[in-house]
Amino acid sequence: MSDEVQNGRGMSPATAQKLEYAIIGIGILALVMIFQPFSIALFTAGSILVVLAGLINNLLPLAQPGVPKRSVVKAAMIVGMIFCITLLVAIFAANLYGVFFLNPPDPNTTAGKVQLAAKPWYMHSFTWSVAIVACVLAALIALQGRRRG
Repeated sequence: MSDEVQNGRGMSPATAQKLEYAIIGIGILALVMIFQPFSIALFTAGSILVVLAGLINNLLPLAQPGVPKRSVVKAAMIVGMIFCITLLVAIFAANLYGVFFLNPPDPNTTAGKVQLAAKPWYMHSFTWSVAIVACVLAALIALQGRRRG
């Protein structure tokens, strides 16, 4: 056994194996939920869980004995922050696609009036929530780095 594990600074082999099985189990559960024929709500939850499992799979290389738990938490925060930033960029890119490649709504039709009355993407609470989560994760990562240094 390495010195880190003996000194209590890293994960034990049992903890590392539990983390690995949990990560793999989330992916298997997501697939079971997607391919079940009973409920559309389970399919929806499974679809969300597939994205989550894909993100959590990035932590699989850290599920090794001797790796400090703090490293796993920091990696999870980095993955979450990158996901939030990517989501914001995707929302912005979709808006730019609509601006440059789609015809503007016709104000003389009912659908056009509804589209013109809709809030812009940057005014939605979801967009601001994702941005706030990304900022909080970035601040926590920076604070964790300062504490160690």
